[in-house]
Amino acid sequence: MTRSLAEWLAYQESVHAVGIDMGLERVGAVWRAMGSPRPAPLVITVGGTNGKGSTVALLEGMLRAAGYRVGCYTSPHLLHYNERVRIEGRDASDDALVASFERIESARGEIPQTYFEFGTLAALDLMARAGLDVAILEVGLGGRLDAVNIVDADVAVITTIDLDHQAWLGGDRDSIGREKAGIARADTPAIVGEREPPAGLLDALQGIGARIERAGEAYGVAIDDDGAWRWSHRDGTLYRLPRPALDAPVQYANAAAAIAALHALRPRLDVPPDAIAQALRDVRVAGRLQPVAERPLTLVDVGHNPQAARALAEWIDATPRRGRVLAVYGALSDKDTASVIAALGTRVAHWYLAGLDRDTPRGLPGAALAESLATVLPGAAHTVFPTVSPAWAAAREAAGDDDVLLLFGSFFVAGAALAST
Repeated sequence: MTRSLAEWLAYQESVHAVGIDMGLERVGAVWRAMGSPRPAPLVITVGGTNGKGSTVALLEGMLRAAGYRVGCYTSPHLLHYNERVRIEGRDASDDALVASFERIESARGEIPQTYFEFGTLAALDLMARAGLDVAILEVGLGGRLDAVNIVDADVAVITTIDLDHQAWLGGDRDSIGREKAGIARADTPAIVGEREPPAGLLDALQGIGARIERAGEAYGVAIDDDGAWRWSHRDGTLYRLPRPALDAPVQYANAAAAIAALHALRPRLDVPPDAIAQALRDVRVAGRLQPVAERPLTLVDVGHNPQAARALAEWIDATPRRGRVLAVYGALSDKDTASVIAALGTRVAHWYLAGLDRDTPRGLPGAALAESLATVLPGAAHTVFPTVSPAWAAAREAAGDDDVLLLFGSFFVAGAALAST
């Protein structure tokens, strides 16, 4: 009997007892049983703590504007599982995913696969069949032991390193950096998107033998008052570029890392400055400071860790406004909610705390967020809600036309918000 996509996804959640089981042995064995499909002649792998999705989208936009056939693999999804595999700008169809899952099931025999491993193999399989020029693969968690790492990338991009997923990656930036460095390969470019990366990342990349291209050293960014900017490389290359459509100061760093990756692949790729500029003007990414209403200005953001919260704070500080900032915030249980709250601090006039425990076993109830808020910001104005929907409704009711309403903290918050718009 043929399963539907929904039935396949439910089945995958039951095949392996552990939802997250890091390691390449199982997924690599199934990949080899499928013929080791390489998704494209050129592969760019994007890892890091934050900025991966935006960097993937910018790379995709630049390459497609230059006329290349491109496939992308990203996770998690916001509304539909199909979003995870995008080929030539279109999400994979249910039928294509189902056919790929059937091939994976036939190849795996008795080898268990996690939900994420099934998805990674499907992405590689579908891209390999699509006749692409370039595949862009986002690392789901970590790097060294992430399923994506079964493929040798021609260039690795490591956007940022900060505290997240410490139970799997380690409790400090050096440990996390060493894990994320694992996507690099000897004698291949490794783009380091942070100006001040942890020593653990750089040491690990040097140990691998990667050719490190580091922000602030190999390449740099200069931003004008009007938002236009210049990207320069130590080899003398200089691009004059428009302000990114992605609206946050951190997007300059993401765009610069994407350009550095393409620059490192010359002469195998030819992406002219006008293609880069076109992508900067056009590329937008769902759930990244995504506006969903104008009055009050309502934005949805998937930011869920302290570094992402600092980026949101930077955006608030850089954006002129007349009214208050109201925040609908929900989080998963493994997140550092205290540091997220501290990063935004008194910029938020009222917190609408939404429980996510009804959406996922990993979700925090609103009361737990209230406890964290009381510890970090005693006396901060807040209201607790069982789910995102009533929290957003209350925030909308309270907001004036000049206020900013920010929904953030998890893909579950962003997904719930976007599903109801």
